[in-house]
Amino acid sequence: MEENFRDTIGTINEEGKRAWVFPKKPSGRFYKYRKWVSYALLIFLFASPFIKVNGNQFLMFNVLERRFNIFGFPFWPQDFHLFVISMIIGVIFIALFTVAFGRIFCGWMCPQTIFMEMVFRRIEYWIDGDRGAQMRLAKQSWNAEKIRKRLLKWFVFFVISFLIANVFLAYIISSDSLMQYITEGPLVHINTLVSLLIFTAVFYFVFAWFREQVCIIACPYGRMQGVLLDNKSIVVAYDHKRGEAENGRKKFRKNEDRKALGHGDCIDCFQCVNVCPTGIDIRNGTQLECVNCTACIDECDTIMEKIDLPKGLIRYASEDNIEKNAKFTFSPRLKGYSAVLVILTGVLIGMLFLRNDLEANILRLPGQLYEHKEGNIISNVYTYKLINKTSRDIEDVSFKLLSHKGKIDLVSHQSFGVPAQQLAEGTLFIEINNAALNGDKDKLKIGVYSGDKLIETTTARFLAPRSYN
Repeated sequence: MEENFRDTIGTINEEGKRAWVFPKKPSGRFYKYRKWVSYALLIFLFASPFIKVNGNQFLMFNVLERRFNIFGFPFWPQDFHLFVISMIIGVIFIALFTVAFGRIFCGWMCPQTIFMEMVFRRIEYWIDGDRGAQMRLAKQSWNAEKIRKRLLKWFVFFVISFLIANVFLAYIISSDSLMQYITEGPLVHINTLVSLLIFTAVFYFVFAWFREQVCIIACPYGRMQGVLLDNKSIVVAYDHKRGEAENGRKKFRKNEDRKALGHGDCIDCFQCVNVCPTGIDIRNGTQLECVNCTACIDECDTIMEKIDLPKGLIRYASEDNIEKNAKFTFSPRLKGYSAVLVILTGVLIGMLFLRNDLEANILRLPGQLYEHKEGNIISNVYTYKLINKTSRDIEDVSFKLLSHKGKIDLVSHQSFGVPAQQLAEGTLFIEINNAALNGDKDKLKIGVYSGDKLIETTTARFLAPRSYN
């Protein structure tokens, strides 16, 4: 058999044009499990921006104001190191599962797959019908039936894309802001409306036209498989030893002894190909287009049941399992990934526990030198920024010198409050006797107090006259 399937992707025909995929509507055990998982994730996705924990949005990624809420905990730009570690943990976690179970994330948890297969394609089956009806509809002329079905489908797709765009916007600008904009009317917030329509157009383009091409062309994850997968990785695989036997596949004939003729259990019915959402033939082996959606497993099991042959011709298995009947083992690669994952997770948890509720930054005012006052007193002027990361107000905030004897004077008031999840900033003067300084650039330790309670410490440089001894 010519293995030219690896020379091109399955959605491009010989003329280099788009080969539209019309997958058969899947059914079976795995499809039922995937529906449960998908609907649970869809509920989570749509509900998360509207759930509040201690007054904080459960999930929010406000890149415009650089404010993030993760599981109800607020994070600020000063917590960027936590974000970086979290991203590294996420990458290693995906790599670990890819080494062990292939592209299982794509088939079961990826938002693109969930929306495409469990929302848009199901609507398409409802309006256009199953595979055969869709193919006939695509070929027929633009009569009243085709126009009616196309307009209905495009309208429903647009409405769902608009709904997804609103939820997406709620993650970015917060659900409270979104509800406020909706109440005030779209004409009051034209810029937001334009952004919303752009997001809607993008989602509509992806799910109405680009579809499986996202997984094949745009997403780099499929290409990562070539680096991460090995013979021990469990993927959706065709048991070629059982399916081909000595003399290959053969169409099914009733009362025929296939084993005596040397033919495998694969009856070449092409149902695994017809049901594939990316249009590949799983019998050709692991391919970058395969998203491990298990549709071919369900379809093949149904066929095997009908012709009274054992299920599992296509199943979750590794190459070693098929070739050598070897069971899954925790390989050194998996142990290495797991060790790194555990260490980084421990570091992240430790940093989260050590994370301060209040972030303090005190910096000398740029371009300002020290001021020499009576009594050998040296004065420096500073700006301060305090970020309250909690969901409660911090009252009666004041500053005290911890490393030197001196005093701190605020320009406007001696104590103030920092509102929940807000920034307080201002100007202060620090005065120290020159005799108490050790050089021209002393490092000061400053305490931030709420009443009599020390809640944060920070440092600043103090500029003084250079002494010549």
